[in-house]
Amino acid sequence: MTDLGDLKAALHHYLRATRDDLIWKVDGLSERAARLPRTSTGNNLLGVLKHCLNVEAGYFGPTFGREFPTPEELVPLEAFDEDPQADWYASEHETKDGLIDLYRRVGVFADQTIEQLPLDAPGRVPWWPEGRVTLHRIVIHVTCDLARHAGHADIMREQHDAAIGLRRENTNVPDGYDWPGYVTKLTEIADRFA
Repeated sequence: MTDLGDLKAALHHYLRATRDDLIWKVDGLSERAARLPRTSTGNNLLGVLKHCLNVEAGYFGPTFGREFPTPEELVPLEAFDEDPQADWYASEHETKDGLIDLYRRVGVFADQTIEQLPLDAPGRVPWWPEGRVTLHRIVIHVTCDLARHAGHADIMREQHDAAIGLRRENTNVPDGYDWPGYVTKLTEIADRFA
């Protein structure tokens, strides 16, 4: 059990949990279902996962002078000049299972950075105005970014097959709830403001 009284352990715990939740939202889907755009801007579950793995590899790698062991598997920064959405979709050469595996390896890499460095370890993010950062700030920044995208994944997965909830093992959603009735109730309330 993680000692949540220890700041570094607590921060790391929530980052790992959010990463695991993102993987859960893609795991078990068909290749097509994982790739299928779910919004008018093309958001898709596999793209969210790919974006997040690149975020972790970048912020827990070059920011602290480290390089992911197989950088050719990641989206290079130069790719964004040609396609600003380069890390938001899986190419035809990438697979769902391959990207899940890559994210797990990126997670191990990120975890090693967090475990090996103190929270006040200095880093540098060239595209941030102040440039200089600490591991503490990066763990918080990445956790917030991943949590935001996990929310996107929650909604997209619910739209696909009604898989809802906080975690696979604990949805934190009431069993047997009358969801159609609930939606009707909320619609009626909203309609009063039409």
